[in-house]
Amino acid sequence: MKSFPNPLTPAEEKYYIQKYTEGDLEAKHILIERNLRLVAHVIKKYQNLGEDPEDLISIGTIGLIKAVVTFNPDKGNRLAAYASRCVENEILMHLRSRKKASKEISLYEPIGTDREGNEIRLYDILETDETDVPEKLFLKENIQKLYEKVENELSPREKLVLKMRYGLYNGEEYTQREIARQIGISRSYVSRIEKSAIEKLREHFEE
Repeated sequence: MKSFPNPLTPAEEKYYIQKYTEGDLEAKHILIERNLRLVAHVIKKYQNLGEDPEDLISIGTIGLIKAVVTFNPDKGNRLAAYASRCVENEILMHLRSRKKASKEISLYEPIGTDREGNEIRLYDILETDETDVPEKLFLKENIQKLYEKVENELSPREKLVLKMRYGLYNGEEYTQREIARQIGISRSYVSRIEKSAIEKLREHFEE
């Protein structure tokens, strides 16, 4: 497991939370980065389930990001305690989704909605202009295969971007700009990662 920055002291945590509530995005990044050790601690109990630790770190980090964004210091709790629950909830949601993924479901099955309330289908993620590809995808309409490809063929960063971009594993959907801010890279880089990941999935489904 990689090493992580030391956690914030209570005084530091209070300072950066206040800065973030005032709109300081750098404070948000610090709150996330300095709590990554907490994510590593939470996932230890799930490593005997055959899950890739790097995948769990990515999924747990999404929970941590949600915790930082939604944390209310007025309730008197430490961010770490609240974030632990959010991280664990994200991992449990992922594990439940993996169980559901073992069932055959159409690629045209709705998996969520976008910000305008429109349904998002698995096929939408792999949508292409090529007329023969939808037929090939239809023949392989098994959600388990899609998730297996996501887990086995993509890099940790590609998986994280796709999961956040399309709300995979019942997660929250983010715009490319939001993802860029949250993981500290440019929006154009997020776009390149997203396109690369989708292209990899298309290639494997077309084989």
